Amino acid sequence: LSSMPPINLEQRLNYLIQYPHGCVEQTTSSVFAQLFLKDIIDLSDAQNKVINGNVKAAISRLKGFQTPSGGLAYWQGLNTPDEWGSNYAGHFLLEAEQKGYSVPYGVLDNWKKYQKERAQNWLPSKNAMLYQEDLTQAYRLYTLALAKSADLGSMNRLKESKNISVAAKWRLAAAYKLAGQPDVAKKLIASLPRTVKPYSEWAYTYGSSCRDEAMILETLTLLDMKTQGFEVLTNVAKQLSSEDWMSTQTTAYAVLAVSKYVKANNAGSGIIADCKVNGTSVAVNSKTPFKQIAITNAGASSSISVNNKGKGPLYVRLIRSGIPVAGDETAKESNLKMTIVYKTLKGEPIDVAALEQGTDFVAEVTVVHPGIKASYKNMALTQIFPSGWEIHNSRLDENQNMSAKSDLPTYQDIRDDRIYTYFDVLSGRSKTYKVVLNAAYVGRFYLPTTYTEAMYDNAISARIPGMWIDVVKGGVKQ
Repeated sequence: LSSMPPINLEQRLNYLIQYPHGCVEQTTSSVFAQLFLKDIIDLSDAQNKVINGNVKAAISRLKGFQTPSGGLAYWQGLNTPDEWGSNYAGHFLLEAEQKGYSVPYGVLDNWKKYQKERAQNWLPSKNAMLYQEDLTQAYRLYTLALAKSADLGSMNRLKESKNISVAAKWRLAAAYKLAGQPDVAKKLIASLPRTVKPYSEWAYTYGSSCRDEAMILETLTLLDMKTQGFEVLTNVAKQLSSEDWMSTQTTAYAVLAVSKYVKANNAGSGIIADCKVNGTSVAVNSKTPFKQIAITNAGASSSISVNNKGKGPLYVRLIRSGIPVAGDETAKESNLKMTIVYKTLKGEPIDVAALEQGTDFVAEVTVVHPGIKASYKNMALTQIFPSGWEIHNSRLDENQNMSAKSDLPTYQDIRDDRIYTYFDVLSGRSKTYKVVLNAAYVGRFYLPTTYTEAMYDNAISARIPGMWIDVVKGGVKQ
C-alpha cells in the first residue's frame, strides 16, 4: 500500500538483493537503497535486523575492493581503480557512516586521498563526452563535499570548462550546495532541463536516463526545491512502478532519491486502512507513505479487500513471486548467440544425458557477438551445474588438460556448484570458456539453464534450457 505514486518497492528491492553478480557497483547497489528504507516504510524488528546485516556485510566486502592507491577496483583482486565505482562506493560508505554504521579504519581516509588526487589532476580526454568524464569528475567532487573535504578549486575549474554536460552541471550543483554555496548551485541549474533523453550505458558510469533523473531529484531535494522536485519524483516513481527492466545502479539510485525526497519534504501522507485477506482482518495505521503486508497460504481462490480510511488516495499493488518448474525453461537469443558443447578430455563429443560415475569431461561455452552493435562490455556468463557433478577448479588444478584452456576472462567467480564468468566481446567476435567437470555421484539430477547477459543492457542476452541428467554405474542407470 502507498499514499503516493507507487514505486514497485518490493519487486525492485528483491531484484537488488537477489542479484547474483558482485562487482563494486553491484555490491554497492544491493544495499544502498536499504540505508533509507526506514525513512519511507514501516519495518519490523526482523526486517531491520536483516537490513543491518546486509549493510554491514557490504561495508566489509567493499574493503576488499580497495587498491593501494585508495580507489576501489571493479572486481576484488584487481589493482586498477574504477573511477565511477570509487565514487559510487565511497558515496555509499559516507551515507552509511552518517546513518551510524562503522566503516573499517583507514578505508575512507585512503579513499579521500585518492579522490582528492584524481580531482586535482583531472583533465578531459578527446573522448570525454563519450565516456561522460565530466560527470565522473562532478560526482567525485560531490563525494568530497559530502565528506566535508570540498575541493573548491577543482569545482570552479569544472564549472568554467567548455562543453560541460547537463548531467555534470546537476551533480556539480549538489557539490556546491554541500560546500556551503547554494546560490552558486541554483544559478548553475537555473535553465537546465529536468528530464533526460532515454539512454543506457554498458560501462564508464553504468548510467541511464532514469539514473540521471534520480540524481537530478537528489540535487533538487538538497536545494529545497520541493515543487520542481515533485515533478521529477513523479517521473522517477512512474519508471520504478513500471515493469520495465532497470540495471542495479538505476534501481538503487532511483529508490535512494525518492526516499530522500520523501524524508526531506514529508511527502505522502500516512496510511489508514482496513485490509481483509482470506477473511482475516489487518488494520493498518502507518505514519510512513509505504506499507507492506505479507500474504501467506495464498491460492487461486484467495480474496483480498482494502478499505481506505484516510483522506487521500491509496495505491494498492499485489506482488507475486515464484520459482520456475524445473524443465519449463525456454531457449532465447537476443542480439547474442551462444552454444554449449560437452567433450571428453581428448576433445571428442560426449552425451551428458547419462554419464558413467567418475567420468571427467569438459563443458565448452561459446558466446558470439553477431556484429550488429558495438562491442559488448561487462558481459556475465552464469553456469550452474547439477549436484551430481563436481567442478575442477582450473586455478587449483595444475594438471588441467589442454582441451580445457579458455579465453581469458576479465574476472571469474568459481563456487561449489557454479561459475560466474565476466568478459567483454568485440563486435563480430566470440569468446569461449571451458570448465573441467567430473560425474561424481550416482543419481538423477537437474542441469539448470545456462545464461549469458550484458549486465547493463537486458536487450543483450542468450540462454540454453536445462535438462535432466543421470550419473550411472557401469553404464547402467541405478
